[in-house]
Amino acid sequence: MTTEGGIVVPRGFLWGTATAAYQIEGAAREDGRGESIWDRFAATPGKVRAGDTGEVACDFYHRYRKDIELMRELGVDAFRFSVAWPRVVPEGRGRIEPRGLDFYDRLVESLLEAGIRPFPTLYHWDLPQALEDAGGWTSRSTAEAFVEYAEAVVARLGDRVRDWTTHNEPFCSAWLGYAEGRHAPGRRSVADGLAAVHHVLLSHGLAVEAIRREAREARVGIVLDCVPVHAAGDGLADRDAARYVDALRNRLYFEPVFHGAYPDEVLAELAPARPPLRPGDLEAIAAPIDFLGVNNYSRRIVRAGESGEPVDVRASSGAPTATGWEVYPQGLYEVLTRIQRDYAPPVVYVTENGAAYSDVRTHDGRVHDPERIAYLDGYIRATARAAAEGVPVRGYFVWSLLDNFEWAEGYAKRFGLVYVDYPTLERVPKDSFAWYGETIAQARLPEMAASAPEEVRRP
Repeated sequence: MTTEGGIVVPRGFLWGTATAAYQIEGAAREDGRGESIWDRFAATPGKVRAGDTGEVACDFYHRYRKDIELMRELGVDAFRFSVAWPRVVPEGRGRIEPRGLDFYDRLVESLLEAGIRPFPTLYHWDLPQALEDAGGWTSRSTAEAFVEYAEAVVARLGDRVRDWTTHNEPFCSAWLGYAEGRHAPGRRSVADGLAAVHHVLLSHGLAVEAIRREAREARVGIVLDCVPVHAAGDGLADRDAARYVDALRNRLYFEPVFHGAYPDEVLAELAPARPPLRPGDLEAIAAPIDFLGVNNYSRRIVRAGESGEPVDVRASSGAPTATGWEVYPQGLYEVLTRIQRDYAPPVVYVTENGAAYSDVRTHDGRVHDPERIAYLDGYIRATARAAAEGVPVRGYFVWSLLDNFEWAEGYAKRFGLVYVDYPTLERVPKDSFAWYGETIAQARLPEMAASAPEEVRRP
């Protein structure tokens, strides 16, 4: 074990940052990239705050080498990024765009040269619009197309990349996109939502085996966001409301991946809509994985409404983040220990954790963000506590390296360790950047001082 400022983490623990293609890359019309559902959604009036789009974003597509230098300065072991499906397969199926694969090839090479371990995610919500026009995630053919796309990417990068994530947060891409309409493609149908959930999870399971066929040494996982759900009161109605929200928000994704079944209470409550199951689907979804990525930012407090429906309650104390989320580090500890108790994944990474605050540059040209430092410190300590109690947590990734396009919030919310001045795209490391770098450096002393972890080195 290694000690850093009173925090104990496992030796070889990975420290990283996380990003996503549509949020940072820009270059939306360059080198043959096709249209994504987020291009279409963001261009639809009223869908994204201030009419913002990811067309330029942070221009990572052209500036990635300088951003990797920032990562080197920060001292991270690993970088979690996503591959843009429409950049590689512009129409979703069929023709491969070599310039898209060339970009990710250059990115992987540059990361490895910097001693940084690539952690690519194959799907972070940017479905090719052509596939959406043909049914999107409500169609089984999209799951089949995802496997073809995954094979193409892994065939190109799998000789150097070991750690592969299929999907990021199926709740957001499937439920928020197809049932609640808050994310692209903006549909509002429970039946569509359940179909999308099923096909996203099915594509994950089918891709696990496809990735291993293409790269024998691949480690394959999925990233699920998990929110602890607390009852507002001790009464039976409040507790029942909280249990249902937990089933819809968490167990709907964890149980098929780990147990090969959907929660009965969700299927009963949402009937007659049901996932479009075929024989063998649940067995495919439950394909064994090598690691689980866990995203957590806050918790939910729920009471029963007049008709018994769940109603969210705001926490009574503590200053929320700029997104209105309660700062609740205990929640990450609860999530990690629950996952170990209920699902026992072999390895766990905290793949996203961070906070948005109203960051500004002051007269000295710097960005002082003590609230973010306090937030990260609390959540890292919660991670370390879970690890000390036997949860196989092997890494922690801050969301995010850069301020970026935050989906329906546009550029209004800043999560980055690095401030981005959007008119000029200048990068300004915040105080939290320095703090996180110091935390990483302390974690490597004394055992890790001589060299980077073995896994980081070029295969």
